[in-house]
Amino acid sequence: MPRPKRKAAPPITSSDVDSSLRTEPKKSTTKQFDRIDNLFESYANKSLGLIDPDGIEALCKDVHVDHTDVRMLILAWKLKAEKQGYFSKDEWRKGLKCLGADTLPKLRKAINGLKKEVMVPECFEDFYSYAFQYCLTEDKQRSVDIETICELLNVVLRSEFPTQVNLLTEYLKIQNDYRALNIDHWRNFYRFFKEVSLTDLRSYDSSQAWPVILDNFVEWLKEKEEKI
Repeated sequence: MPRPKRKAAPPITSSDVDSSLRTEPKKSTTKQFDRIDNLFESYANKSLGLIDPDGIEALCKDVHVDHTDVRMLILAWKLKAEKQGYFSKDEWRKGLKCLGADTLPKLRKAINGLKKEVMVPECFEDFYSYAFQYCLTEDKQRSVDIETICELLNVVLRSEFPTQVNLLTEYLKIQNDYRALNIDHWRNFYRFFKEVSLTDLRSYDSSQAWPVILDNFVEWLKEKEEKI
């Protein structure tokens, strides 16, 4: 005698799933943001609702990183900070969530590893452009003064191109043609360092749409070599 067929079990619906299992990720995320918010409040200027320069200085002390260290600039890039010297609560929340840092020890560890974030060429180029934009502190500002450019070159490129940065900053400080530089100048400095050998300036082709300031820089280098 054949066995009676068993009715197929009804499909499991979302309503059948334990509600505690379904809400756990949400609760976990909420707790993470609570910890991130608490960290923000410990550095924020209460009247501004922002982490201001004093708060960033306190943060630097707590994570044992100097405020001029490139990692703090990379942190601003990771947070997509729009205003130099300030972090909004939204920037802080999104940035620290991305870094997986909801406590001070985790943030300290994340900051210490930030240089790895810009080792990928595409990431570095994005960071490099951001570094210039971050220095535009006024509305409709399109250029950055020479002194700040020299400081920025030292922070962003000195570790990879020490000789080039030394020579370019020396030239920028003595030249009288430019008081400020724009984003095109800034991007071409990095391109120049990658493509042109200072030991063989014949590799520099002035017909390749280099900005005039680099034409002048190369001429200055040639004159400097002749005097040696």
